[in-house]
Order: sequence, then C-alpha cells, then structure tokens
Amino acid sequence: MITLNILIEKLKEVLLSVLPITLIVILLSFTLIPLEFSMLIRFIIGAIIITLGLSLFLLGVDKAITPLGSQVGEATAKSNKLWIVLVVAFSLGIIISIAEPGLLIFSHQVELVTGGQITSTALTLVVSFGLASLLGLGLYRILFSVPLYLILTVLYGIVFLLSFFIQSEILIFAFDASGATTGIMAVPFILALALGVSQLKKDSKAGEKDSFGTIAIVSVGAIISVMILGLFSGDTEIAQSLEPYQPQTGSILSPFFTLSRGMWNESALALLPIFLTFIFFQFFLKVFKQRTFRRMLIGLIYTFLGLYLFLLGVNAGFMDVGNIIGQELSAFDSRFYLVLFAFILGVVTILAEPAVHVLTHQIEDVTSGYVTRGAVFIALSIGVGIALSLSVLRIFIVPLQLWHYLLPGYIIAVGLMYIVPKIFIGIAYDAGGVATGPMTATFSLAFVQGAAHSVQGANIILDGFGMIAMVALTPIITLQLLGLIYKIKSKKGGLSHE
Repeated sequence: MITLNILIEKLKEVLLSVLPITLIVILLSFTLIPLEFSMLIRFIIGAIIITLGLSLFLLGVDKAITPLGSQVGEATAKSNKLWIVLVVAFSLGIIISIAEPGLLIFSHQVELVTGGQITSTALTLVVSFGLASLLGLGLYRILFSVPLYLILTVLYGIVFLLSFFIQSEILIFAFDASGATTGIMAVPFILALALGVSQLKKDSKAGEKDSFGTIAIVSVGAIISVMILGLFSGDTEIAQSLEPYQPQTGSILSPFFTLSRGMWNESALALLPIFLTFIFFQFFLKVFKQRTFRRMLIGLIYTFLGLYLFLLGVNAGFMDVGNIIGQELSAFDSRFYLVLFAFILGVVTILAEPAVHVLTHQIEDVTSGYVTRGAVFIALSIGVGIALSLSVLRIFIVPLQLWHYLLPGYIIAVGLMYIVPKIFIGIAYDAGGVATGPMTATFSLAFVQGAAHSVQGANIILDGFGMIAMVALTPIITLQLLGLIYKIKSKKGGLSHE
C-alpha cells in the first residue's frame, strides 16, 4: 500500500512534467503543423508509456539506486582508506553511467548520424569512464575540503587546451555527452554517494554543502574523455549520414511491437552491471539487512521496467514528432515561430526533468530554505529557454558556431565563481548537469535536429547537435547570477551566507 501511494505520487509528478509538452504538440497539430492522425495518436500513446515508465523508474531509483549510493558511500568511507573510496567510486561510476537513459538515447543518435563511425557502445563506455574517473576526485574534494572553484578552473582549463586539437564534431559530441550522462539515474546516485561521504566529516553541515559540486566535476570528466577519444581518432572525417525524416504511415501500434524486444534487451544489458554490483555488496560484504535487501531488489525490478517503458515510448512515438515539428517550423518564412517555440520548449522541458526536482529539494534542505526551490526553478527555466533559442539561431545563421557560445559562456561561468557565494558554485554547476535529462535528450534534441534537416546549408552534426551543451551551460550562469542577487540582498540586510 505504501509503494502504491508512492507510485501514485510519482505518476502525478511525472504527469505534470510530460503533460505540457504533450499539450503543446496537440495544439500545434490543430493549428500551425497538422500531424497525420496515426502519428499524433502514436505520440500520445508514447507520452502515456513514458509517463508510466518514468514513474516506475523514479520509484525504483528511490528504493534501490539512492540507498545503494548512500550506504555504499558511508561503508567505503568508513574504511578510512582513500584507495578503497576511489576504487569503489570509479567502479560504481561506470556502472551507473552505462544505465543512464539520456546517454543511451544520445549515443544512439550519434551512431545514427555518423553512420556507425562512432558507435553507441564505444561512446557510452568512453563517457562512463570519464565520469567514473572524476567521481573519485569529487569525493576526495569532499573529504579534504578542496575548494570547488579551484578544481573547476583547472578542469575547464584542460578542456580549453584540448579544444584546439580536436575536430568540431568531437567538441560538440563531448559537451553534449557530458550533459546527457547526468540524468535521472546518475544524479540521485551521485548526490547520495557524495552525501554519504560528506556525513563522515566532523563539521556535518559543511560536509553537506561540500556535497554540491560533485556532479559538476564528473560532467567535466565526460567532456575530457570524449576529447581524448577525438585525439586518438586523428583527423578522420566524420560524415553526416542521416537522411531527412520521413513520417511512418499505417499501423499506429506497429512501431511499439517492432521495437519492444530491442528496448527490453537494451534495458536488461544497461542494468545488469548494477544488479551484479548489488548482489556482490550483499553476499560478500553484507552491506544491507535482509529486509532492506528485498526492498532494494524489488526497486531494481521497478527500475528495469521503467527504463524499458521509457525507451520504448521515446523511440516508438515521441522523438519522431519532435523531429517533424522542427522541420515544419523551420520551413516557415518567419523564423520567429521556430525561436519562440524553442524558448517555450526550453521552459517546459526543465519542469519535465525529474532530476531537477531531486536537486532542488536537496538545495532547499541543505540551505535550510535560504535558497528556495521556486527561485532555482525560475533561474533554470530562463536559462534553458535561452539555451534552446540560441541553439536554433545557430542553425540558420551560418557563420555562428557552437564555440562562439561556449567559449565566452564558460569564461563568464568560471569568472563568476570568484565573486558569488561559494555555495552557489556547486549548486549552479550541478544544476547545469541535471538540466540535461531524458526530456532534453529526446524531444528537444529531435526538435533541433529536425530544424537542422530543413534549413538549407545546415549540417546535421555541427548544427543539429550542441543543444545539450547549451542547456548545460546557461543554467550555470543564471544560477550564479541568482547567487549574486542573494549576496546583494544579504549585504543590504546585514546577513551572510557563504
């Protein structure tokens, strides 16, 4: 009964997230962009399946993944051996990242547009390795109170230097992959793991605040790992191979049946390492009590079913419509509709990201209400709306390239770290990571790629990707600006909250 009540709450939460995008598509279908009836019904069925899938997935994350991260974090840190903490963090980082839905979808898109030159498996493993490598650094920072702004300055300095030696396509994939990997699977686990380690510090309150920023660090790890892959690949030309999307006609349900087995197998393979790790910690290290073990095992089943339904709904009925809308809006004489829809989509997408709800709750709890959820949501919505608008502008303004956004953007973001209250640094960079979840990696990505298909002279790789990178960047700036506002208000009120 308790589980049923929690599932109903998750359903309400996810429904409120998916519903805005669904209603916008239905409205467009009856006004500017008439969709074929079978396509519209398929989209609605996909939205329903996604809602159920995300609800089950989040229920499973709460029951299995988050407790696994928290208890393993505490157990390994209590060993008082740094090498054990780093080895466990590295191993679990790879395992969790491999199962991230956003990364699975993004890597498939990259394989599709490159004609298999960059395979989904290779990209997923490289990104997971990068995330896992720096997860240990994130935990080390917590234990030894290393300032976050110093670590991020060094890491982004490395990114800046590497960017001179890789192809533009690899640069775009690197930043996009970084955003895609910090979603509904990785974020709760990393936050729980960081919080579990931080609670071992003598100053527990300072430890909780130090737990922010770990997502920011692992995100850069994903960027660097893909860049290193690009260095080893040399100057091999990456050709775009994706033909303009042609809407399917005929049976409404046939795509769901056709893709069902593949999505089932992919979900099983993605979660198998997590299941084996869970079994290992229980039977060899006796980490969990028997009752907790059973509850977490059921949670893993929920996670599997949720991931399967989510991937099925996305691939069979959701992304196609996003692609079509992008194509049709970009064909209008006025670009206003395309830019306006991009901004609206960005605003509602951030409300649709479950990981954002996890982070905002933790922000409000750790800051004892000093930083409210509402303020964070407003800053995020504005940032993501701007990100999608700038992404579509880049498609039809030919000279405009992604690095024209990223270079000044990250210079501003890194510069702000030295003047905003320190707690806002971790909050801002973590928010940039969690903003790029399953909704961004599915509907929004398909929308931008559809627009890139239709605009003459646009490149599906150089212009169709990079949107996730922008969504990861703009919240970092807007939330740090929010920190400046709080700082000014605190000074006027004679308060301090560093």
